[in-house]
Amino acid sequence: MKNILFRIGRFLRGYRIKSLIFTVIGCLTVLSVISFGTMYLLAQPTSTSSERPIVKAPNLGRHFQEFGREGSILIYDSKNNRIYEHNSKRNATAIAPASTFKIFNALVALETGVVPDDVAILTWDGIHREIDAWNHDTNLRQAFKDSTVWFYQVLARRAGYERMQQFINKVGYGNRQIGTAADIDRFWLQQQLLQITPKEQIKFLQRLYQGDLPFSQRTINLVKDIMVREQTPDYILRGKTGWLTTTKPNVGWFVGYLEQNKNVYFFATTLDMDKAEDAPARIEITRRSLKDLGLLAQIN
Repeated sequence: MKNILFRIGRFLRGYRIKSLIFTVIGCLTVLSVISFGTMYLLAQPTSTSSERPIVKAPNLGRHFQEFGREGSILIYDSKNNRIYEHNSKRNATAIAPASTFKIFNALVALETGVVPDDVAILTWDGIHREIDAWNHDTNLRQAFKDSTVWFYQVLARRAGYERMQQFINKVGYGNRQIGTAADIDRFWLQQQLLQITPKEQIKFLQRLYQGDLPFSQRTINLVKDIMVREQTPDYILRGKTGWLTTTKPNVGWFVGYLEQNKNVYFFATTLDMDKAEDAPARIEITRRSLKDLGLLAQIN
């Protein structure tokens, strides 16, 4: 009888130890799956969870075909952690930001006091330029809307090379290359200096939206406000265009974000352009792509 009881006790102890081991292994496995799952969602945002139906990605490339233009678009649905894109290789390729850098330039100008606010006037230098809207006195807000190059060149010169480089480094904007002091008023317009990918544009815009940048809340709020292109009871669309003329073909940008349905959709679009008539396609392709996701429409 003692032998039997001893064997039963040893068996139970062994069983408990094995159960404990399997329990620990099981927990570690679950934790690993959860951790890996998070990484997977960041890389491949479309979820296969039963709680979130699979969303069929629309064919965004057809909009570029309709305009007969090569280009790329990247849209990030922040609430659902989903990426929609056309031309992923191009979305990871760095080019000069052109006038989309006015977002960053405005942040620096306001933060350093180069301009006190968005309505302070700078006097036009009297040099006639190719775009009529540039040929007059203007302020930060209007110059952002008109994409007035000379105005933002003045801001960059006043901020100065050292302060500009410091802010570029703090933010980690693109490749951080702004050349020398002699390049202070054109480094964002030259392909061989400052460069940024569409993916990096999205990350920068996310940080702007979240207020996660080395600028005061006042500065960030002002820049967000001047970025507004459309505002309705249903959505707010913020953005900035750009036109890189130092490449062949030229490249157009449109970057920004849409607030709708208690969600934020960040976007970055690039487009090969040959002439001024191609410029509106940057915005129209972006709008059509957002509409493919059921956005920019009247909400019942």
